[in-house]
Amino acid sequence: MAKSSNAEYSPGTIIAGKWRSSRFVIQRVLGSGANGTVYLVQKVGHREYYALKMGNDTLELQSEVNVLTSLQAERKKKDKKEGIAHRPYLLEVDDYPVQKRDIPFYVMRYVEGSPLHWFIRKRGKEWVGIVGLRLLAKLHDLHQLGFVFGDLKPENVMVSEYGEVELIDYGGVSSIGRSVKQFTEWYDRGYWNAGTRISDEGYDLFSFAVLCIHLLHEDSLKATSSQHLPQTRSMSDLLSLVQRSHRLKPYAAWLTKAIRGEFEGSDQAWKCWRQQIYKPVSLSSPIIKTPRWLRIAFTLSILLLCGVVYLAVWL
Repeated sequence: MAKSSNAEYSPGTIIAGKWRSSRFVIQRVLGSGANGTVYLVQKVGHREYYALKMGNDTLELQSEVNVLTSLQAERKKKDKKEGIAHRPYLLEVDDYPVQKRDIPFYVMRYVEGSPLHWFIRKRGKEWVGIVGLRLLAKLHDLHQLGFVFGDLKPENVMVSEYGEVELIDYGGVSSIGRSVKQFTEWYDRGYWNAGTRISDEGYDLFSFAVLCIHLLHEDSLKATSSQHLPQTRSMSDLLSLVQRSHRLKPYAAWLTKAIRGEFEGSDQAWKCWRQQIYKPVSLSSPIIKTPRWLRIAFTLSILLLCGVVYLAVWL
């Protein structure tokens, strides 16, 4: 089982593939986790940017490659059916020979943009609705293939200037029914004593709900997380935050169902989110009836004014 060091490579480093001989120039780190680091890269001689994941374990990385390959095959079928050009997820898989060992890596499509929390901070909280819808669609595609993303957090979600969404690190992906491989505390169902760490669609939906709370009400989430001991922390803490927050009010019903695990699956969750963000807003204002005493007073004042004018003219 091949393993690599956890060292991060600096911008300008060239990653040369052992088998395919492709060469990629590292621009910067996009994110890192327990099983590898994701870099923003450019292929030598090309202008396009890609995401290159360098793993710490060959078998772990191969598991991610298998997921991406399955996603790519399904997406290709769907694109063909809809008559649109196919855009592959996975571009290349290879090893990087360095210091007498081979470090596995794969290269995938990169959405030029920024991590989810940076995007919302820059563009505004009103973008949570449409970006959330696209993220739920990505999770649904994964669930349809029998996988759960697991480690859903802002750093693992890239968003383009136009709100296009891409997941960039599949290190936490696990098969439905297996234990969650990788997670981050805030977004973990077990952290809030709200359920098990067995992979199911509800696990990702719970993480998505906490992700929304983070984006819209981060300070309160921090306070809620820190004021309880691990054994006393519970889903009721999150539900209480959702119910009392004005910022979360437009999403409160959806968030409550996701935290409680009441959705039948991500398909239903996606449809409910779509209905929620496209719910018609009434533009008509309520008719306010003028009190009778105010109408009488106004009429008397007009009559009095007319009387004053009459006397001033004729007397």
